[in-house]
Amino acid sequence: MGEPRPEKIAVVAEVQEKFSNAEAVILTEYRGLDVTDMAVLRAAMKQAGGEYKVYKNTLVRVAAKELNLEIEELLVGPTAIAFTGTRPDGSSGDPVSIAKALTNFAKDHEDLIIKGGVLEGALLSTEEITALSKIAPREELLARLAGGMAAPLREFASLLNAIPQNFAYALSALIEAGGAGTGTDEATEAVSDDEATEAVPDDEAPSQDAEEETSESVGSSESGTDDDSDEESVEDNKIDGDANENEES
Repeated sequence: MGEPRPEKIAVVAEVQEKFSNAEAVILTEYRGLDVTDMAVLRAAMKQAGGEYKVYKNTLVRVAAKELNLEIEELLVGPTAIAFTGTRPDGSSGDPVSIAKALTNFAKDHEDLIIKGGVLEGALLSTEEITALSKIAPREELLARLAGGMAAPLREFASLLNAIPQNFAYALSALIEAGGAGTGTDEATEAVSDDEATEAVPDDEAPSQDAEEETSESVGSSESGTDDDSDEESVEDNKIDGDANENEES
């Protein structure tokens, strides 16, 4: 057996490189598709960020064997392989996009058969590829994630804006409550003073006039007593004088 030709060696190396660098690989059977159909499919794959290539099964087997990929049973019949690559704008394709492009094309072209694939080293069945195609594309998921993150941030920003307002309202209410409390204390003190004054009735409290009347009464009584005493003394002297005169007579 002779040495493999350089052309085959180059193809094997190319397939190995694509298998190693691609995030996802999907193998299809394209029997029955004409040149026009293949051109349309390649254009759809390019827009999705993929690449659609046809290789001989023998060379793909050699490349897969060296990479320890167990895809031998998928390499039956005319096989074309879709690899994730780059979009025309330079952005990277993703497994969902190429799976969606293939399944959409297969809906209108029954001759395209999706046989299976590899996603980051793990084998994929036809059913798993179909399920993969129903997932939202990466851009949509990122947009949803960004929207989901933006909503709490907007709420947080609104909360931050509301804090100074709420603080101002609370401070104002506190000041008003403090003012009301001070007025209440003053009113309470005033009431306490009034109650203390009312505790002693006016008719029972000794007034200045009453005190003066009492003093005058006492003074009058004392003065009256002195006058009576003087009168009694005069009368006694008079009696004594009369008695003396009678004795002399």
